[in-house]
Amino acid sequence: MTTGTAVALGLAAASTTLTNVAYLREHDAAVKLPPLDLRHPVRSVRLLVGSRDWMRGFAMESTGFLLYVAALALAPIALVQSIAAGGIGVLAFVSARVSHRSLAQREVLGVVLSIVGLVALAVSLTGGSGDGTGELGPILLWLGATAAVAVVLFLVGRRHMGAAAYGAAGGLFFSIGDISTKVATQGGVRAGFAVLVVAGYGLGTALIQLGYQAGGALTVAGLATLLTNALPIAAGPVILDEPMPTGAMGGVRILAFVAVIAGAVLLSRPQSDSTNATSSTAHQLQSSPGSAER
Repeated sequence: MTTGTAVALGLAAASTTLTNVAYLREHDAAVKLPPLDLRHPVRSVRLLVGSRDWMRGFAMESTGFLLYVAALALAPIALVQSIAAGGIGVLAFVSARVSHRSLAQREVLGVVLSIVGLVALAVSLTGGSGDGTGELGPILLWLGATAAVAVVLFLVGRRHMGAAAYGAAGGLFFSIGDISTKVATQGGVRAGFAVLVVAGYGLGTALIQLGYQAGGALTVAGLATLLTNALPIAAGPVILDEPMPTGAMGGVRILAFVAVIAGAVLLSRPQSDSTNATSSTAHQLQSSPGSAER
């Protein structure tokens, strides 16, 4: 593992920790505000900006995002995003200890899988890691298809899925922001992807805030976190041509990816909206520096 990769993984760990605290602050602030509405964006933005608690959370989130960008400039997106996904397990364990509560059996399994994934990821790095670029055509096709699914979920799914639709659509837009951030850091003409970074994160943030007011934090952020982590991890080798280690180390790398995503599935599983009253503490488990909400 190169020095640059080691620094990047450290930055990713710091980013996911900081943004989780930010999400907790934003959620607690959003649920206290009057109803937000995409049909009245200026009014909704004023409500958010006028909340000191929400702005503190957003400032922390922005700092976490800058750390995430720095990490992406030094390492492949699949590795950086795996730290975010696996970090959910570590945060779940720490959160439970701090709040003096016991983890449910499903959460224990999620923590174990997440930690196994992080260990496997560390082992696989001995087999080397490299960055990729990918061709613009497949990248744009991937992002376009993701945006289309997100729009359908928002327009149709919210009528049948409620808060879960906001979380899923928000997570899809966040994944667009994450992948576009990686492409933009490659410089040259690809810096133009910064437009998609703003669009992806902007729309994702808006949908998540609406979701917070429509249901429990875990219902919204759980789905958003899962999609925000899973899609960029898959995009790394599929459309960005990020190389995988060969031989046994390649198998260990795949095991790492599967384990951290499986852990994220267990820890991000949507729960009943009746848990909204106690979801503030549990919401610390959710993560994505493209993660859930960035």
